[in-house]
Amino acid sequence: MQFMKFGTVKAAALSLSLLALVTSCVQTEETDILVVGAGASGISAGIQAARMGVPVMVVEQTPWTGGMLTSAGVSCIDGNYRLRGGIFGEFADSLAARYGGWEQLKTGWVSNINFEPSVGQEVLRNMAAGCEDKLDLMLETSVRSIRKDEGRWIVDLDSPDGRRRIYADILIDATELGDVAKACGVKYDVGMEASSRTGESIAPEVANDVIQDLTYVAILKDYGPDADMTIDKPEGYDPQVFANCCDNPLCASELETGQAKWSPQMMITYGRLPGGKYMINWPIYGNDYYVNTIEMSSREREEAYAEAKNHTLCFLYFIQTELGMKNLGIADDEFPTPDGLPFYPYHRESRRIHGKARLTLDAAASPYEYPQPYYRTAIAVGDYAVDHHHFRHPSWEELPDLEFYPIPSFSVPMGVMIPEDVDNLIVTEKSVSVSNLINGATRLQPVVMQLGQAAGALAAIACDEGRDVSSVKVRKVQQALLKSGCYLLPFLDLPKDHRHFKTIQRIGVTGILRGEGRQEGWANQTWFRCDDPLMAEDLYADDYSPVPLDFGKGELKVGDVLKLLQSLRGYLHAGGMTDAQWWESLGLSDYDPARVMTRLEAAVVIDATFDPFWMYDVSHSGRLR
Repeated sequence: MQFMKFGTVKAAALSLSLLALVTSCVQTEETDILVVGAGASGISAGIQAARMGVPVMVVEQTPWTGGMLTSAGVSCIDGNYRLRGGIFGEFADSLAARYGGWEQLKTGWVSNINFEPSVGQEVLRNMAAGCEDKLDLMLETSVRSIRKDEGRWIVDLDSPDGRRRIYADILIDATELGDVAKACGVKYDVGMEASSRTGESIAPEVANDVIQDLTYVAILKDYGPDADMTIDKPEGYDPQVFANCCDNPLCASELETGQAKWSPQMMITYGRLPGGKYMINWPIYGNDYYVNTIEMSSREREEAYAEAKNHTLCFLYFIQTELGMKNLGIADDEFPTPDGLPFYPYHRESRRIHGKARLTLDAAASPYEYPQPYYRTAIAVGDYAVDHHHFRHPSWEELPDLEFYPIPSFSVPMGVMIPEDVDNLIVTEKSVSVSNLINGATRLQPVVMQLGQAAGALAAIACDEGRDVSSVKVRKVQQALLKSGCYLLPFLDLPKDHRHFKTIQRIGVTGILRGEGRQEGWANQTWFRCDDPLMAEDLYADDYSPVPLDFGKGELKVGDVLKLLQSLRGYLHAGGMTDAQWWESLGLSDYDPARVMTRLEAAVVIDATFDPFWMYDVSHSGRLR
């Protein structure tokens, strides 16, 4: 256009020639699904879609897959130790196998699953390699532009092989900060919403743009008792910034945050990893750092990350000098970076899109009382507390007290990944449609991996059926996830390889029988109560019956329940079996019409008789239709 401005034919011809040359150098490719970001959710999305037989391309700026799990160095997994399902479960199982068993992963006290980032990266690359006939993984590749034409996404990339243009039917944003969603015109929020909008009583009265602290993690290595790995004194070093990180001569007698004073050894072993290494991600006057980079330009972000990195180096210098741990230095065998630090910082918060559903703290805490029955659309589970990091914010005292706010284990609804107003785009990672408050629990690694797996399943089904992702049936995505060994609801009663695991998951998302949430210390739990006696008050079946149901009150006996099911359906079973034989064919035992039925038995016979999971479609809000 600039050449044309001067009005010469020669300039116009030169402009067109250059355009043709540039276009001819662009390698053009097509794929069904394009995932931008190979982090915790992106690589999971790619693996799931590929396993379902749909071609998928995953592009990533760094040389590594795994995102916060690996590239950002957060290699101590928060939560879901007893809910190891799907790709997250495979990843954890592989780590245990690599290190020689589950006990070998319990090196640090912050987590039961600790590993070296480089090992986690290898595990994920191996998992992706198993799908190589359908999964094209492009590393060190960045997005230049995104647009849509005639219903297809057109994404220009800069890769080590040059410019590439990708045409894709479905686009998945798995970036750390939701940059793709913004480029596609998705509406989103940044910071804390007002309580009047979310209905959360502990949210601030007035919205603000405060996000959680980020952390530039460091992986340290013990080089031996005689080693001196002390780094040069970083610019701007002030020991008072870190004085209260643990019990030491500089520490105040009482911390203004009200937290306990840990010993230096407890602080260091918080994130102890196998192989004599330590993850430094210490939230108490440690290397947390406040800066909101979400709306910054790339250059501004890099400058902010450099400051966050310097803050971490100052903390390392404090550890080496004030705490006398000069034998600890930056690991030389983890990250292939010039300084040995991760590729980028750990982002705890991102843009949060406006989706077809919006999970709030109250919806997670009380799923059956919440106005929208989101539990019916569940596609991921979490059991970690609502964990917010704000102590490095200048006005942290004025923010809601959210340190380990108690809720039971929870599920995430499918609609949080689907934008309200952009077709054939799925958003995952930490950019899903949740409130700022509950983001403190949904941001954690296991939940994000499950969200990615669900995104891959949703995209694959949409491609197979030739429909927009917003019109894919919730039950089909849930069925695909159950087939892949995932949890829909966080029931702890049965392991995922149990014959009736899928049964209680299916009945659970119908709401006919409901779980019970509990909090026991840091352990947020939900139980189906399989072995408890079935009470009439336990059954919520009116939505699934053409006539009002009256179960009476109190305990229900096996014979009475079977008679009721038979009367509703017209028959109980086929094939000439007796009731006792049919009972045993379902994997149940101790058939006795006179005894009280258990909740598990009720789930099994209801599932087998009526299959209520498939009885109705479910909207993104959880309404039956």
